[in-house]
Amino acid sequence: MKIAVVCANGKAGQLIVKEAVNRGFDVTAVVKGENKSAAQNVIVKDLFDLTATDLTDFDAVVDAFGAWTPETLPQHSTSLAHLCDILSGTDTRLLVVGGAGSLYVNKEHTACVSDGADFPEVFKPLASAMAKALGELRQRNDVKWTYLSPAGDFQADGERSGKYILAGEELTLNSKSESIISYADYAIAMVDEIEKGGHIGQRISVVRE
Repeated sequence: MKIAVVCANGKAGQLIVKEAVNRGFDVTAVVKGENKSAAQNVIVKDLFDLTATDLTDFDAVVDAFGAWTPETLPQHSTSLAHLCDILSGTDTRLLVVGGAGSLYVNKEHTACVSDGADFPEVFKPLASAMAKALGELRQRNDVKWTYLSPAGDFQADGERSGKYILAGEELTLNSKSESIISYADYAIAMVDEIEKGGHIGQRISVVRE
């Protein structure tokens, strides 16, 4: 299986690459500069400069793009739209490293995590930008996309337990009433989805057991 990880030098990107490489997949890192991931194959290019030709023949493309400053937050939408455009009409799956703020907290799907009174104000612009990108992604029926949201507490340096619960659109708590996942366990879930998942055109989520 051939996998490309876009923005592979990020924390999530590096762990997804590592997980896929350790399973014996043919992994290509898409990076702007020096490759810091475990991938042996590299495309040195800005995400916005990628073309359909660059991503030909991949079974799956992982979008691990991240932006946090007010000036770059709109790129969550524009970068995802660009990847959708160049993968449009192909059999290549597009798997997006998503956010938790847009997970629903009621069965009617009218309220999100980011709407809560205790949601940190500092993260609201990011949650809003990612939710907007997800909303636009839902309109695409020309791309085989899957959006994977982490749990609310997404821990960059958390341990790799190897155990997780795959859930849907609603915020899901584990047996300890926690919404938590490490980047390492998230990477496992992402590669599992690439390998054997079939959630095309869906947003799913993951939480540590």
